[in-house]
Amino acid sequence: MTLESLFEALKRSVEEFKLEEAKNITKELLKAKVDPLKVINDVLGPTMEEVGEKFDKMEIFLPELMGAAEVMKETTAILTTHLKESAIEHPKPKGKVILGTVHGDIHEIGKDIVKIMLEVSGFEVFDLGRDVPSIQFIERAEEVGADIIALSALMTTTMGSQKEVIELLEALGKRENFIVIIGGAPTSETWQKEIGADGWTETAGGAGKLATKLIEGKVK
Repeated sequence: MTLESLFEALKRSVEEFKLEEAKNITKELLKAKVDPLKVINDVLGPTMEEVGEKFDKMEIFLPELMGAAEVMKETTAILTTHLKESAIEHPKPKGKVILGTVHGDIHEIGKDIVKIMLEVSGFEVFDLGRDVPSIQFIERAEEVGADIIALSALMTTTMGSQKEVIELLEALGKRENFIVIIGGAPTSETWQKEIGADGWTETAGGAGKLATKLIEGKVK
């Protein structure tokens, strides 16, 4: 099979939540020495974004969404393990990141991909999950001595919670203590600037590069 046909087969296996088939294709891609990040960025990430959009439009329902998400998690686990085994070991993490989907938002797919990209990029990630109260991001960040707070919002109705976290930091006099990055389908660079966040990434796959750039700038 060609690389393109393998990618298409993996995409289809995720959409149809065929776990064993997806695992076999993933292993075949690794055997062919395809870059795991390419598989995540070009196939798994976009596929799950499409599945999420179909769920939001009620074209598919929760069982289909959860089935596809499970296949995505299993296959990305294989890819991540391979990445970690082949990566140069960092003497210590580049930094600590508090990650979560903001209050009112129950989506996790994009956040889960962000977690993988951050970990592969050398960060220690504390995943708070979904529907996280705004104050909890700050409390946990202080508890672990985090450098970055990463806020995911997948619905326009929950974008305001990203702004709320920053407003709470300012009200508490702690805004300068943390780098705040945002992401999610309805967000944009314009929104990032409007609410005073430090960075925004258009895709989950770009989270690692963004975090690295911002924390290196802070160290300088």
